[in-house]
Amino acid sequence: MKQISVLNTAVGTLNIGDEIIVDSVNRELTKIFNNKTMFVNLPTHEKLSRYSRRIIKNSNFSFVAGTNLLTSKHRVLRGNQWNINLIDAINFKNVVLMGVGWTSYQEEPGFYTNKIYSNGLSKDFYHSVRDSYTKKKLESIGINNVYNTGCPTMWELTENHCLSIPIHKAKNVVFTLTDYSRNPEKDKELINILKKSYDKVYFWIQGSDDYEYLNSLDDSVIFVDPTLKSYDELLDSNEDLDYIGTRLHAGIRAMQKKKRSLIIGIDNRAIEKQKDFNLNVLDRNDISNLPNIIDGKIYTKINLNKKEINLWRNQFLD
Repeated sequence: MKQISVLNTAVGTLNIGDEIIVDSVNRELTKIFNNKTMFVNLPTHEKLSRYSRRIIKNSNFSFVAGTNLLTSKHRVLRGNQWNINLIDAINFKNVVLMGVGWTSYQEEPGFYTNKIYSNGLSKDFYHSVRDSYTKKKLESIGINNVYNTGCPTMWELTENHCLSIPIHKAKNVVFTLTDYSRNPEKDKELINILKKSYDKVYFWIQGSDDYEYLNSLDDSVIFVDPTLKSYDELLDSNEDLDYIGTRLHAGIRAMQKKKRSLIIGIDNRAIEKQKDFNLNVLDRNDISNLPNIIDGKIYTKINLNKKEINLWRNQFLD
């Protein structure tokens, strides 16, 4: 029996978007590995215990489950998003990235970062990264066994799936804001546009301080509880619904559920996905253009890198 470790970015997270990522990671891994496989979840945000290290050492593979964990500034003593040290990295076995991205636009990786990733990441298997920017960052430190597959959340957004997503405006909308990337002027303008354009305006609370931030701007929207279950129930309901917002994976979840979606770009994640995969993104600085986009046709045409997705998957098949 195989043992697979999932280095789970949704454990101890304050961002429910991580749950969306891990849900897709689990879906894809169960396609690759047969029923005689034990999956063990370990945290990425907490320091690894001696027991966790032993699990990784004894696993056939350990997959880092998406999100923007990689950084040019991996720190020696202070916490990191991927909370590992050099001793962890040196003792890792078959740790493979799965749709992982770089935290933001940064300078070239430093010496310690180079040592962590060069020692910690498998040299025998190809890694899956979220965008070409992340791929270039890894290649800059000599890690060349990398495929640009995009995030696993997008792997089922095939041509046929995208054709089933409406192109015309819905009656209602669900939107998101991002507590750690605030722009009160532009975000208030977004809310006002949505209230003028749609009958009902829902707000999904994806991050820990999203509710407080939204309340500081407007309190007249319909709140959706901060659970993935509540968001899914809305998307699966009979509501005629668009998604518009700054939360990337809330938008991708809406596309998974066949809802017309537009991401308001606030950082490198959405911008790089737009470049590589034709994700529908509007820069927040251009929010004044939103009314025309809402009233027009929005086509969903995701350019999946099917070849590299399949190459990455197939390397693990018996």
